[in-house]
Amino acid sequence: MYPFTNCQTGKLGIAPSCGIAVPPLIRPITKTLSAAALLASPFYASQERLDPLSVHLVNPSDNSFGTAVITPRWLFVLAAATPAEAGDPILVDESLEQIVPESIHPGDIVGISVHTGNALRGYQVGRMARARGAWVVYGGIHATLFPEEALERGEGHAVVKGDGDIAWGKVVADCVAGRPEKIYEGGRIEGSQFLAARWDLMDPAKYMWASVQTIRGCPKHCSFCSVWRTDGQKPRQRKFQSVIDEIVTLRRLGFRFIALADDNFYPVTFTDLRLAREQGNTAKLEELTAIRAERLQLMDELAKLPKDMVFFTQMTMEAGEDGSYLDAMRRANIKGCLVGVEAVTPEGLKAVFKDWNYSGEALAKQLQTFKKHGVHVLGSFIFGLPTDRPATFDATVAMAMKAGVTFAQFVMMTPFPGTVDFGRWEKEQSTHPTMVGDVPITRYWMIPTEVRPKMFTPHPTMSSDEIRERTQKVWDKFYTWGAIWERSACTPNLKSRIAFIFLSKLYRQMYAGTGISTDSARRKKSKRWAKWTARQCKKLFEARPMPELKGPEWELGLPQLGQAAFHGGEMGGPFVVLPKN
Repeated sequence: MYPFTNCQTGKLGIAPSCGIAVPPLIRPITKTLSAAALLASPFYASQERLDPLSVHLVNPSDNSFGTAVITPRWLFVLAAATPAEAGDPILVDESLEQIVPESIHPGDIVGISVHTGNALRGYQVGRMARARGAWVVYGGIHATLFPEEALERGEGHAVVKGDGDIAWGKVVADCVAGRPEKIYEGGRIEGSQFLAARWDLMDPAKYMWASVQTIRGCPKHCSFCSVWRTDGQKPRQRKFQSVIDEIVTLRRLGFRFIALADDNFYPVTFTDLRLAREQGNTAKLEELTAIRAERLQLMDELAKLPKDMVFFTQMTMEAGEDGSYLDAMRRANIKGCLVGVEAVTPEGLKAVFKDWNYSGEALAKQLQTFKKHGVHVLGSFIFGLPTDRPATFDATVAMAMKAGVTFAQFVMMTPFPGTVDFGRWEKEQSTHPTMVGDVPITRYWMIPTEVRPKMFTPHPTMSSDEIRERTQKVWDKFYTWGAIWERSACTPNLKSRIAFIFLSKLYRQMYAGTGISTDSARRKKSKRWAKWTARQCKKLFEARPMPELKGPEWELGLPQLGQAAFHGGEMGGPFVVLPKN
């Protein structure tokens, strides 16, 4: 289930762990016994049952900070996809706090979305939930790529491959009926079918930024990225009216900082348009022009929202060639974007199939263009490419500072499943795989985090420890107090400048201090510092709720937020409702 994404048995369902018939929408009064002992006891069979079953949606994480920077959007979208007859789902974001096992009861349905980084923790949660008698369903990019692993190692009953917006309703109904299928093909739904999130189920005090998705898919084919293979290369664009309505809902709740959580906010480049013209491909040109026009229309509407709102997104560097697009972003209060720089040399860019990016002085100039148009850049750089040498690290941080990027992240090369890099590496390892304990290195996500290597692919000239240490030094150099203070001059007032400083330090602690370091004491210290910093940052990002804010009145009516089509009518197929008692 992406950010995310049967036979009838009458009134009885089947308890998933032990095969004992239990009413699907009710829960026993007694909750002190284990699930197996409870179901086997004569007391259980004779007692009146009062409480309904629960649907749990879990965002697994090894690190809990109490406060999170950005909402895990998939949680709230799948909440919207949960049929109303199942009640409001219980949402557990483990980046805030760990799940409480005692909250899971026999007959409950537990949906867990996993990416490669949190798969091991997700499987732990799934096994715990199944042992307590719940139905366990996996989704997310990793489960889409490795469904059998989720079923076996995570002891799942079912896996949703692809988008979960529509498929989740059928999963819930099948679990209630007691006969879920092993695999559900969520596929790639159209943008018009994307669901708005159930933000009414969120605790606004826990998050600094909310998140809204406007488009899925990316037309590029970078070797280190799986998006173009899992979400597709065809942009699937959500109707701008639905996007605006959801953002208005969030501003009413008190969120003025919102991440536009898209695979690529700039899906149509000048090069794409030029090639379509040169090839005489009228249909393609019309399609691309329509996508671009819809993007611009979305930004026109964003510009009409309260002026205190701030948006952030991610896109390719080619947008730097498109001044009119960047100007539209500025007017729409899209203040910043993550740009995948990856490498600062032509050799490095070629190694990741991104040789259409700029390098050297042209790179610095291109990044500066964003800032000239009022759009700040979070530059993303990769270390550990085969072409990297010790001098690459200093050259990269120098380029980042020269280009004036406002934020930066420096990540070590990781071959993620579904990518070209992973496929090549897995093939190289197929004959004599490197082992860590009894786990092949090509299944590194199954290695316990305390012994998991920080790098997986051998480098021709540097050791993994050298790359890790040099990467850590780059983070430290870019995020010194002096450098942060200098960059914070871009903010409009003192409060914003303080927020900028805190956020910079928080970003560095969360993503460098807890992720790169192999020293357990340093990781623990970083976590404590990150938790404290996160609490202070949250105060700086708070805004007065605007319940009185009115949204636009569109000419064409749209479905009410979060309602999908689960309330009956004559819709069939995936638009199911739960069987009534």
